[in-house]
Parts: sequence; structure tokens; C-alpha cells
Amino acid sequence: MNGRVKTGEDGVLVTRVGLRIPAVLNFDTWERAGRHIARVADSSAWCLGDWIIYGQTRYSDRYRRAVEAAGLDYQTIRNYAWVARRFDLSRRREALSFQHHAEVAALPEEQQDHWLEQAERHEWSRNELRRNVRGARGQKKSDTRRDADVLSRITPEAERVERWRTAAERSGASLEEWICARLDFAASLVLQTQAEDARREAGEAVGGA
Repeated sequence: MNGRVKTGEDGVLVTRVGLRIPAVLNFDTWERAGRHIARVADSSAWCLGDWIIYGQTRYSDRYRRAVEAAGLDYQTIRNYAWVARRFDLSRRREALSFQHHAEVAALPEEQQDHWLEQAERHEWSRNELRRNVRGARGQKKSDTRRDADVLSRITPEAERVERWRTAAERSGASLEEWICARLDFAASLVLQTQAEDARREAGEAVGGA
């Protein structure tokens, strides 16, 4: 093993300390070599993350020594492992970088998939993905504040409030608890009805096909 890896048919060699590039290299070949190196660098983060996860699981008393023997930074490897744990192999998108996945790793799985789908569809860079995710969070906070303002402006008639209070007392709940419970029930009823309608329409569409 001479420590050199050829990137393709272009004659560019990757060594432990850098690239060995021919004196004459056309642009297309040079660009292709860069893409290959970028893919290798990106996949190494996934591979190192998966490697340390296996070691932590199988060799919990010895894996730290293996990390040190390999000359790797333990904290960096732990970061790779954290992202790798958040994405099963089947959910990792080859069209996106490890850093794209890292940007959304802290989100719930459904949101991870949503944002990665958007990033792949619109060909966002890692920074563009970050800006869009942060923008959506800011909008959500704004919507929450706006909803709170709406609730604070609700001023029902005294007669209605008294009727609600009586119902709450008979239910053994505070007025606030009773109102929240009633709203939750109403919301669940609407959502359940819509879901049943959607399933029925889907069944009719299949039956009529």
C-alpha cells in the first residue's frame, strides 16, 4: 500500500499529505476530480459516525482506545455519530451533504424529511437550508404570538361565561381547564371527521378505478 489513491482516469493522486496533480490537466478533468474528493470527504463523516456507533455498542470498554489509536478527535467523531444516529441509512440522501443532514438533525423525523426534500428539490446549499429552516421557525413564533393576541381579545358576554363556569364546576374542573378540554374535543372531532372523509374518498376512487 503506497498511500496513494487515484481519483479516476485523470491521473490525480490523493496522498496522505495532499494531491499529486499532473502538470497539464484540462478543466473538466480538474472539476471532476474535485467532485470526487468532495464525495469522499462527505462520505467519511457518515462512515466515521457509523464506525463509532458500532464501537460504542459492541466494544463499550475499548472503543475510546481505537479512536485514539486512529489519531481521530473524539469530540468530532461524537458529533458525526450523533448525526448518523438521527438518520438511518435508508433516510440519508445521496444528493445532499452530511452537513445538510446535520442542519436538521435536531428536528423531529417528519420535519427532517420535509426540509431535506425541499433542499433536494430546490438544490439549496447548506446555508440556504439553514436560512429557510430558521425563517420557518421565526414565522411559527410569530403565528403563536398572533394566536395568543387573538385569544387575549376574546370577550364573551357575561352570561356565556357564567354558563361555562357552571359547566366547569359540575365537571369538577377549573374554568380554564374546562374551556381547554372543550376546545380540544371540538378540534379532535373536526380533524377525525376530515380524516374519515379523506379515507372514504380514497376508497371510492380506488373502487371506481
